[in-house]
Amino acid sequence: MLTSYIPADGRIAVREGLLPAADLAQAVWIDLLNPTPEEERAVQDALHLEVPTREEMEEIESSSRLYREDDVLFLTANFLFGADGPEYGSTPITFVLGPQALVTVRYQTPKAFITFAHRCQKTPALVGSPDGVMLHLFEQIVDRLADILERIGGDMDRTSGAAFRSARAKVKANARDADLREALLTLGQVGEVTTRASETLLGLSRILTFVGAEKATAVRKENQTLIKTLVRDVRSLVDHAGVLNGKANFLLDAVLGIINVEQTNIIKTFTVASVALMPPTLIASIYGMNFEFMPELGQVWGYPAALVLMVISALLPIFYFKRKGWL
Repeated sequence: MLTSYIPADGRIAVREGLLPAADLAQAVWIDLLNPTPEEERAVQDALHLEVPTREEMEEIESSSRLYREDDVLFLTANFLFGADGPEYGSTPITFVLGPQALVTVRYQTPKAFITFAHRCQKTPALVGSPDGVMLHLFEQIVDRLADILERIGGDMDRTSGAAFRSARAKVKANARDADLREALLTLGQVGEVTTRASETLLGLSRILTFVGAEKATAVRKENQTLIKTLVRDVRSLVDHAGVLNGKANFLLDAVLGIINVEQTNIIKTFTVASVALMPPTLIASIYGMNFEFMPELGQVWGYPAALVLMVISALLPIFYFKRKGWL
């Protein structure tokens, strides 16, 4: 899908679909979502630049993601999408910054793009220049990442509190197991989203560093201060994401430790039971032998004595374990 943002009489005209080359040449921002070959050719013919293919966008080496051709910058990074739902992931997005227009090429829709598109219609000044559009879009992405990291921190605090309360409380084992399982799933998701957010921030940091080196020719003077602000914001979020990632790993280890303690207690119970039952089993097996001459078999007190001996032999290991503090 091709969406063009064209300034018109102090407002922004948003037009979708293929347009004549003359109309596309007037656009300040062209957004390509899952572009067809016809849409790619139309943009290339109107702006006289190359639109990278999906295979080129997925290249991981820096020279293939950040480069300049004549007066056009090609900037590619992975961006987090779908963080509010179960289907989340990272997708490469390319920003093609030319003198007349910014072209974005993507195959998923991060929420920041939707929010920024609405803001552009309310505040046309955001679409005053191609570099301004890109930097303000980066601002929206950074704000979105900050909201995600804030939500993740809250989820982590709630999950850890619930897990530790359940571990201390005297509840049934199946209820405790359910709480700990939920904590593991939540912490796993938190760790995954945090990692993908950190990847997005790393990509943004590289783009801003590259653009900062090219700002004399690629960024208008009135927009150059935005780069410094974005760099500071990205660095602070990188530090915050690192703290959250470390906290998630700590909580994950703590929850796994609680689970190991629970499993150890269960195994210890079975071990004590098996050790306590070994002497009575030995006594019962001795008196179950079919020998003709066994003195106790002919006595009235033989059967009760055997029972008492088995009980005593079972209690002795239990008392020993308690004395050692193993129970």
